[in-house]
Amino acid sequence: MKRTFIILAILVSAILLLGACNTAPAETEAVEVVETECPECPEVPECPEAEPCPEPLVEVVPFAEAWAGSGHADSEAEAFRHWDEDDPAVVSTRCGKCHSSAGYVEHLETGAVTVETPAEENMGVMCVACHNEFTATKDSVIMPSGIELTGLGDESRCMECHQGRHSTVSVNESIAEAAGVEITVAEDAEDPVQAQIAAAAEAAGQSDPDMVYEELGFANIHYFAAAASKYGTLAKGGYEYEGKSYDGNFAHVEEFDTCIECHSPHTLEVRADECVMCHGEGDPQDYRMKGSAVDYDGDGDMEEGIAAEITGLQEALSAELQAYAADVIGTGVLYDAHSYPYFFNDSNGDGEAAEDEINYGNKYATWTPRLLRAAYNYQVSMKDPGGFAHGGKYIIQLLADSIEDLNAEAVAELKRIDHGHFAGSEEAFRHWDDDGEVSGRCSRCHSADGLPAYLTEGIEVAQPISNGFQCETCHGGGDWPARYPVSSVTFPSGASVDVSETPDAGICMSCHQGRSSTVDVNQAVAGLAADEVSEDLGFINVHYFAAGASRYGTEAQGGYEFEGKEYVGYFEHVDGYQACTDCHDAHELEVKTDDCFTCHAGVESLEDIRKSETDFDGDGDVEEGLYGEILTLSEALYPAMQVYANDVVGTGILYDSHSYPYFFTDTNGNGESDPGEAIYPNKYATWTPELLEAAYNYQYAQKDPGGFAHNGMYIIQLLIDGIEAVGGDVTSYTRP
Repeated sequence: MKRTFIILAILVSAILLLGACNTAPAETEAVEVVETECPECPEVPECPEAEPCPEPLVEVVPFAEAWAGSGHADSEAEAFRHWDEDDPAVVSTRCGKCHSSAGYVEHLETGAVTVETPAEENMGVMCVACHNEFTATKDSVIMPSGIELTGLGDESRCMECHQGRHSTVSVNESIAEAAGVEITVAEDAEDPVQAQIAAAAEAAGQSDPDMVYEELGFANIHYFAAAASKYGTLAKGGYEYEGKSYDGNFAHVEEFDTCIECHSPHTLEVRADECVMCHGEGDPQDYRMKGSAVDYDGDGDMEEGIAAEITGLQEALSAELQAYAADVIGTGVLYDAHSYPYFFNDSNGDGEAAEDEINYGNKYATWTPRLLRAAYNYQVSMKDPGGFAHGGKYIIQLLADSIEDLNAEAVAELKRIDHGHFAGSEEAFRHWDDDGEVSGRCSRCHSADGLPAYLTEGIEVAQPISNGFQCETCHGGGDWPARYPVSSVTFPSGASVDVSETPDAGICMSCHQGRSSTVDVNQAVAGLAADEVSEDLGFINVHYFAAGASRYGTEAQGGYEFEGKEYVGYFEHVDGYQACTDCHDAHELEVKTDDCFTCHAGVESLEDIRKSETDFDGDGDVEEGLYGEILTLSEALYPAMQVYANDVVGTGILYDSHSYPYFFTDTNGNGESDPGEAIYPNKYATWTPELLEAAYNYQYAQKDPGGFAHNGMYIIQLLIDGIEAVGGDVTSYTRP
């Protein structure tokens, strides 16, 4: 209708103008007629066809009002007006992908941006940017590190721009280039992206970390890199230090785990009303989850939110940046979050950013690799103001590691990771990053969703990689926050125990039970001569923290129980301290030591606790705790195994608790694990049944460090019997 009205208006104007052109003034005696040249008349537009003009598809554009009040629609903002004064005044190809709708659409279509949008035509992020034929099926994003994140769904539209512009890789590349070190990547690399990441790190590592390189300049992550924060080490948006491990994707809770589940995709506002359902009323910056049970910034405040923890670490890093720049480089540094390029010379050395110091001509130019890495991470934390919610623990790790790299003594009171179940940066959760999923064999205990699937459906299938456990891993038994009800637990031996009186312990023991047992070892050695090497034998690993198996002793048969021997069963403690969560905090996992010392008075540590006066290890010390008794027997079993391996098998054996598969060939025969020996290709492969049985029990004792408390007598029995199996002298020991 509007188009019809406009056409009619033009026709009316044209007719009036034509009339003016063809009408002369009336002749009268009082007025002299003056000939004038008529103005050029406009062309008369063609009348529309008989068909009416097409009607709009909708009377009101959906969500237009919501979008109009958002940052994406603010076409007068610096994000869209930055290029107005350029010559020519166009949004450059380097910036067009995220600062113009045309550039974004072209990137989706071609994978690159070649369009230069005239600044005057830049209307912000319009509907077409997110609603087009390319976004309809889009579910992956290539991050600045070169790593492609897949299976994202609609949030991939957001992540194309909110990903930053630099990464661990580009920082390493700039350091290597400035230092004149060539980055070499094998042409036949199986994974070119990972090969580039490794090559850049290796090349940067050849630089002098404290040398000023003239060609080195600050690398800026850019603004609002929320996706880099959220996906952590899976994207490598921060600078990740060699030898450190980092959190991956911060999986929040189901239904609030993506950009557009937490933010309105049109207003961009946080759906704050939804947050209060779990976090309660209050400022989101005050939020912290139950699993965040450490004092990250070391200020003694465990009640403050993750945002405040990050602020504390930012303040600490800022101080270390200034101290390093002044003391090591000799040129003080200042930071201003609002002035490019953000870092400036501290001209007067007072540590304060004065107005005359914050200008481009005074930019900081004496960078060392060490200062650049830390400054980059500082900027990463500053330029994602929502980082505390997007990936707070990743940001904390970046800050803590930067502080440590500048001054190792400054991190004494800091914490960079959570307790075990929530330590998403650790091997227990990061082991499968290259695989893309946690295998069904491991998912029950190493993914957030695996345990619920096992407890409710009895299945163990591949699950998404997790960044530690989530609340729903244990709390899903009906009304929130009820936990899953577990009435019985089945151990790897096939034995089932009733835990109906302590169902919470059943949740814990569904994982903390080990993965092997007497049954598995017996099946492996069946029909083999006890002291003869068999090529069919390989080491059988009980796995980590099999506390439940220890607690139930011979009822679970988690250790290797030798035929003809008797073993203790369930370790009965005292009323009120029978379940796992009676003795361990359910979230921190720490032992409630204050409760222990109420009964076990007069001891300085848990390791000193004992109730028996028997000298099990024969060292004459009946004052030491059960921990000490077990330690002595472990130290006796290992050399007994080495003697057996040399004398009976003819191949020396070594143990390394941190290197899979733990037992290796002693290639130089010195009895020590030397560099190059504790590697998979050198795994021990000449097993006899006797050596395997003893080694299994040795590993069992090592991998349940709390075994002395869970069921010390059972552990002592396993060790003494292991020593005896490989010909060790057990006459001085007293077997429980």
